[in-house]
Amino acid sequence: MKLVEPPSCSSPSSIVFIGRNHRGQWVAQEQNGLYGGLFVSRAQAVKYALFENGQRPETIVELPREIELDMGKSPNSNSVRRAA
Repeated sequence: MKLVEPPSCSSPSSIVFIGRNHRGQWVAQEQNGLYGGLFVSRAQAVKYALFENGQRPETIVELPREIELDMGKSPNSNSVRRAA
């Protein structure tokens, strides 16, 4: 009998950062820059993150400091640009 792991265990999950930018808008961005957006509320940012990451709330990280949406970065980059 061959055991098969569920997709959530066999595929690597990517982290989605959410937080506010310097203008107070909510930002959701995947850690490698594969997707992201600006939102008017935290609820909409979380809803988007869940939709994009396959309904995995454990991969969403809310940052306590400002973050800026950066859609121009390379998908291989591993950090979200943060305001100082």
